[in-house]
Amino acid sequence: MKNRDDSDAPDDRHEPRTHRRKRDLPFPYNQDLSGILPHLNRRTVWGRARLANHRVTASLLAAGMRLLEQHFGPCAERPVTSKSLLLGPLSQRSVAEAFGHNPAPFDRHGDGAGLLRDRWTPYSNFVVDLINFAVWKENYRPEFRTHRDANTRRLVHGCDGRDFVRAVHDIAHRHTTEGMDLPSVRLGLALMTVADADEEIARITSGIYAAYLGSWKELYAAVLRERGLRLRPGLTLDDLADALSAANDGVTLRALGDPASGVVDDARRRSLTGTITLAVIHAFLEPADEASGLSLEQAVATRFGGRARSSAGQ
Repeated sequence: MKNRDDSDAPDDRHEPRTHRRKRDLPFPYNQDLSGILPHLNRRTVWGRARLANHRVTASLLAAGMRLLEQHFGPCAERPVTSKSLLLGPLSQRSVAEAFGHNPAPFDRHGDGAGLLRDRWTPYSNFVVDLINFAVWKENYRPEFRTHRDANTRRLVHGCDGRDFVRAVHDIAHRHTTEGMDLPSVRLGLALMTVADADEEIARITSGIYAAYLGSWKELYAAVLRERGLRLRPGLTLDDLADALSAANDGVTLRALGDPASGVVDDARRRSLTGTITLAVIHAFLEPADEASGLSLEQAVATRFGGRARSSAGQ
């Protein structure tokens, strides 16, 4: 029977209080996970929410996250190679073994494989929920929001154009290098290559971008408003966000796959992401009070057409 009755949900009332309090787990495992784990093996919303916020469930996720770090992190102990399957490191046996070696205060007692089967049937549902958890915004570095606020102040209220350019380069370099170091980002980039063959992975990928780009679009809108800029006709804020996101993804992949390429320069705190960002800003945006009214295509055609006529007249 795939979905257990909610009356069979784990009962931890008789366990030592010091061992059963989920709020004693580190952030973000101590947070409400009911909206992050939709595939738990319970019939009702109440049953799934209760199981999502059980400390054993959080401990199983912690085991899976350690495996992600070991196999997908920048200093992976056992990196995924051409000889191993992409998600091979997340087999039920591997997660169950990792659960048994959980550090305190996570739970590590009991039959890990049995606990997994109780919560996720089929096991692939655990992998999907683990990916959901891994790419959850609360799993990004704690200083992320602080950096975002500082970036907003620099881009929106910077003193002059030169400071704006420096801010773009600094932010782009930080964003790219942090992404390279996060196992969840590295896994997300790898999963994109198989998303078209897996509806669930495609849904997760789409959800990641919806949340990720939403916050960036708020920043871009503030920059346009406060800096007196406007998008060229035919372009939208979605186009701007997608273009800059694609640039960052591409540079991140290139830097990971070809470290000697030089697309990220840590010594100068520069990256190709910053250069592309400035190019997109220059091409997509115009001063609102001096707008030409030309679309991007018209502006490019005019520039090259003008050069051609000038050359012909010489």
